[in-house]
Amino acid sequence: MIAAIALGDSTPSMNHHRTRMDASRLASTIDHTLLQPAYSDEHVVQLCREAQQWRFAAVCVFPSAVARANALLDGSGIAVCTVVGFPFGATYGMVKAHEAREAIARGASEIDMVIDIAALKNGRPDDVLVDIKEVVEVSYSLGASTKVIIETALLTDDEKKIACELVTRAEADYIKTSTGFAPHGATVDDVRLLRAQCGPNIRVKASGGIRTLDSALAMIEAGADRLGMSAGVIVMNEWNARNATA
Repeated sequence: MIAAIALGDSTPSMNHHRTRMDASRLASTIDHTLLQPAYSDEHVVQLCREAQQWRFAAVCVFPSAVARANALLDGSGIAVCTVVGFPFGATYGMVKAHEAREAIARGASEIDMVIDIAALKNGRPDDVLVDIKEVVEVSYSLGASTKVIIETALLTDDEKKIACELVTRAEADYIKTSTGFAPHGATVDDVRLLRAQCGPNIRVKASGGIRTLDSALAMIEAGADRLGMSAGVIVMNEWNARNATA
């Protein structure tokens, strides 16, 4: 029998409520991630098998692996997520929108885009808003959701708050902390800030550096709806070991 852990949430988010964590709910928060430049076809196969075994929410792969992942997961109910403008966001919104369109055509149903980080840091929020909207509009028109990566490690708290406002105004589905390519990934404090600052319809994805069960649970407790991680199997095995009964 698997024990359940009560998780409370003090934020006003409509996406969170007091509930009891169990293995199934924990697994349903995980985007099982493979974003290594030198990935192999065998890595993609393993990723998809693990996602099916544990019933993760999604696999997250590079655009070049979307078609293969989609074929492997066909009919499983597990989403295929991909990244655009990744990992630095330093390209045109129209290019990111084109990447999204092509990925959706090949089977992606979730798009994780990176904002124009430099535009935000140089005081051009209107440019960032247009950047986000171009991807959101394409994704929405084709039935896919959009997660907006703001790369919290590179932003001040004031810049994070501006990013939250822009993501809310663009009507994206999620705001996401990190790419995993910055000096550090998600922090509990950042997740709390994003949850408090974003509109009630915006969900939060924490990613980068989540490698243990305790860190995963801390992110959920802070307000994360999704967890991007390559250590999903490790975390689930840790859950089962911790909650096993004699």
